[in-house]
Amino acid sequence: MPPSPSLPLHAGLGLKPEHYRAALETECDGLWFEVHPENYMVDGGPRLAWLEALRASRALSFHGVGASLGGLEPFNPDHLARLKQLISRFEPEQVSEHATFSAHAGRYHADLLPLPRTHEALSHLSNRIDAFQSSIGRRILVENPTNYLPFASEMDEPDFLVDVARRAGCGLLMDLNNIWISAANTGVDPYAYVRAVPSGLVGEIHIAGHSPDHLLGDKFLIDSHGEPISGGVWHLLSAALELWGPKPVLIERDANIPPFEDLMSERSRAETLILQQKQQVHDAA
Repeated sequence: MPPSPSLPLHAGLGLKPEHYRAALETECDGLWFEVHPENYMVDGGPRLAWLEALRASRALSFHGVGASLGGLEPFNPDHLARLKQLISRFEPEQVSEHATFSAHAGRYHADLLPLPRTHEALSHLSNRIDAFQSSIGRRILVENPTNYLPFASEMDEPDFLVDVARRAGCGLLMDLNNIWISAANTGVDPYAYVRAVPSGLVGEIHIAGHSPDHLLGDKFLIDSHGEPISGGVWHLLSAALELWGPKPVLIERDANIPPFEDLMSERSRAETLILQQKQQVHDAA
């Protein structure tokens, strides 16, 4: 599998239709955008036209949500064909998916469900990622899941994902919001989690906002992507960049979409942390 191009070592934004024009007109250096390719698997129309215009001047990442990498059923051939067509058309710097399953027994579940962390599941997921990469002709990154309940397992999650990445020849997309939520809900140490992941496997970082459960409050967190990024996630990002070095960081927002300027403000904060790590690398050279 040939190496994939890399995203710039800057902060990016998840692209939303509400922000197409602002995204196209901004002159911010280093800004890149990420989209869910499933939203662009159409034959024509304004979405593709906007994405084409943005691609002319910006780096682009495809972050899939529909592959069901951990599922038991064969990959959807239409989904694979459309994804491969989009990759060929837009040549994104990065393609990623989730280390989860979302389909079973012929039904698609609109969720990203975690796998049991067993040796059997590890082998299954590794083989599925390898097959997926061969089908689309690209090395991908896989994202860690959000956990709402602890369940029996044979290994810790970071060890599971690192082994999967090494077996499948893929990289890791580390979602720090997912780690923070999992820590709150299941009692894992978010900083120990980050320390267990080698820098060389990390190709991208996601940060996002979460929401407290309406009954349990802060004792139980929901991966809503509908709030500003919390102080805890910002602190975890700072620790992760200090450990891993500068990495591309994406600001995710999928609900309660704020003005473009608000997201750019969060992006500026992430950019500052990346630049600090760049300077440390430069000073150490």
